[in-house]
Parts: sequence; structure tokens; C-alpha cells
Amino acid sequence: MAERISRSIPVSALVVIAALALVVAGLTAITRAGAPAEVAPEAGAPAPVSRVMQGTQHMQGHAMAAAGPVPSGDDPDGDGYIPAIPPVTGVQPSTEIPPHRYFHEFQANCSVTHTGSVDPIVYPGRTDKSHNHTFMGNDTTDENSTTASLGAGGTACKAPGDLSAYWMPTLYKGDQEVRPVGPQTIYYKAGVTDYRTVRPFPKGLRFVVGSPTQTAAEFRDHPGMVEGYECGESYHNYEFPAACPTSQDTQLNLRMQAPSCWDGKHLDTPDHKAHMTYPTVMGANQDVCPASHPVALPMIEFKMAWPVNGDMSQVRLASGTGHSFHYDFFNAWDDATLDAMVGHCIVGGLQCDARGYDQNNPGEGAALDENYELP
Repeated sequence: MAERISRSIPVSALVVIAALALVVAGLTAITRAGAPAEVAPEAGAPAPVSRVMQGTQHMQGHAMAAAGPVPSGDDPDGDGYIPAIPPVTGVQPSTEIPPHRYFHEFQANCSVTHTGSVDPIVYPGRTDKSHNHTFMGNDTTDENSTTASLGAGGTACKAPGDLSAYWMPTLYKGDQEVRPVGPQTIYYKAGVTDYRTVRPFPKGLRFVVGSPTQTAAEFRDHPGMVEGYECGESYHNYEFPAACPTSQDTQLNLRMQAPSCWDGKHLDTPDHKAHMTYPTVMGANQDVCPASHPVALPMIEFKMAWPVNGDMSQVRLASGTGHSFHYDFFNAWDDATLDAMVGHCIVGGLQCDARGYDQNNPGEGAALDENYELP
């Protein structure tokens, strides 16, 4: 068969075909020599995303990011992956049922510092992409924020050791910006049943909870949803209520919980979510981290209160309607302070305030002194 084909093709054509074959073979060899070796993902790990796609993929509901890598202070190659150095390995999720404790939490009470149309997690270094955000905690948070810059900043949290940055889309009534007044309550809780296994956040960990483009149903059914928007005696609202009681002490409230299981490998990933996940429900009152994300961290719960009531028809978020609510967290706690709070309050099974003091268990003392600092 091969002989019949070669006889039917002119010799000059065969020469051209042979030359082209050599060129293709050479290019293939060069490509293979210059490309990094493919590494099979570990069992349970998310499928790797090509570096070409990383620079252009959708940032979980924000506007499309610029094509190509976007270097930043903590991510110099701009591929979206920030490795944990060193990674946390050898952790097995606990399925044990610990001694019963109704509470295992503490509060971070942090006030609003400023607003701005920047997002240092989703759009590092950019001032022309993000909708407006309301920033709490660290007073230096901007488009160029890094782990180091936050560590050198100040804070509007009660505990000076909490230099973390917390932010969410800004709320408006008409064109009037509405900021939460005073320290807001950000809970740090055990998201898993075995609260004894919860360890502090690694410095520089960051993530996004929810998405500005989620549907009303996705917002309602989000695994971090608590009771939707509340005002007065109205609960389970997944859009802004049409009206709230007009009284001095009536505010619009919302609580939303973050994922608390970490892969132990990344401080951030391209979608700002894949390195974190919610615990798996294994049975009645038994929540366990999955094998893919075995490290149990504190579960953050935003409990926001906006001073707005009466006619709510003009209330909106910078990201859109009520169901577009989402928030961001960038850990910059002083390591020793966070370690003391997690150990005393979460692992210790207490209900602590921002000092790490449980008024129902005064004999347990406090993690911090009267100035909210390590004693």
C-alpha cells in the first residue's frame, strides 16, 4: 500500500513533505523542552487551571480581569496562586465528637475606616475596575495592600493585634452612602464539630465570600447564609425589605458565614475561593472538613448593621441589588494574639468578647488585658 502511494506522488512533492515533517518535529521538541513537566493533581485536589486561562478567567462575579498575568506584591508572577510557606501537611480531618460546649467563639469588633472603589484581592493595583467597598479594620487597605503593608498599618478593631482587612460593597440610600456606625461584630467561630482541632489563620490568607453576580436563589441558598436581611420583626429577606420600622434603634442587619476548611497549600487561588470550602455535614450535629481541605480554621461570620430604615425602595448596594452582597477577608492578625484568642476561646469552648473574656465563665479569665493586648 505504501509503495502504491509513493509512486502516485511526484518526487518534488515528497521532498517538500519530508522537509515539513522535520520542521514540525523540531518545533514539537522545542516546545516540550521549554514547557514545565505536567504534574498529576493530588487526589481530591481541584483540577489545575492553565496559566493562560488564569489571567483571563472571570473573577467570581466581578468584571472580567485584564488578559494576561497581573503581578502584585504578594503574587509577583501574577498567576493567582499564592503558596503557603511552609504548607500545612499531614492533617487528617477529625470525625471525633468532643466534650459538649454550646459556644466556641470570640468577637472581633471592628469599625469602618473608609470607602473606595478598589479591591486588593480581586484587582490588586487597580483603581478602575471595582465597585465601591466599605472597609473595616485595617486603616491602610487600598488597591496595593499586601501582607506586609497591612502588618505595618493601624486598625479600627478593638484589639490592636487585629490588623486584618474586612470589606463589603458599600450600601446607598439613593445617592447617600450609608456606613455602619461603631464597632461591627465579626465572629470567629468553630465551623467544625470538633472545635478542639481549629487552628489560627495563616498570615496572608485571603478569600471572597459570595459573589456580586449570584442570583437571588444562590444568595438564599448560599452555605454561609444565616437568616437573610433583618429589620424589626422581619426576617429571611433575600432582597432589601420594602420598608423597615421607623424608629431610632431599628437598623438593617445581615449575617453571613465564611468557609472554614483550608487546603493547607494556598493563601489565595485565582478565583479567591478554591483554597477554602465549607465543612461537610456527616450527620446530625457533625460537621467535618473534607479530605481535600483538611485544615480547620475559624469560621468568620459578618454581622453587619446599617443605620437605615423607613422606606427602603431607594436602598441598594454598590454591587447591585440586595442579593449581590458578598465580602472579603485578608488576614493580618498578629500571630501571637490570634493564637491566644483561638486557643482560649474556640479550642477552650468559651463565648468570648473582643478581649477573649467569657462573662458566663469568669473563672476562665481573659486572653487579653484591659487594653485588648497580650498580657
